[in-house]
Amino acid sequence: MTAWQIVILASIVCVALKVAGYLIPPKAFEHPTVARIANLMTVALLAALIGVQTLGVGQAIQVDARVPAVLVAAVLYALRVPFVVVVIAAALVAAGIRMLT
Repeated sequence: MTAWQIVILASIVCVALKVAGYLIPPKAFEHPTVARIANLMTVALLAALIGVQTLGVGQAIQVDARVPAVLVAAVLYALRVPFVVVVIAAALVAAGIRMLT
């Protein structure tokens, strides 16, 4: 299977999932349990994505300058600092650590 075939297959799967989402009646999401699970799934998937992108290098786990940068960003975000300031501060922390090591 070539790279283009994989891209086309992935695109078809994405479109199929989107169409499947439209086929589910809105009333199905009004149930409190379903709504709560849907909200928690979004947060869990985003947290997993952040963890994989921060710690993952191929098949290994690598702790480098990204980890303190994400921690600084999390603290600043929890303090309700504007997003632009959070991004700049995290970038400066990562750049500072990379400069020192």
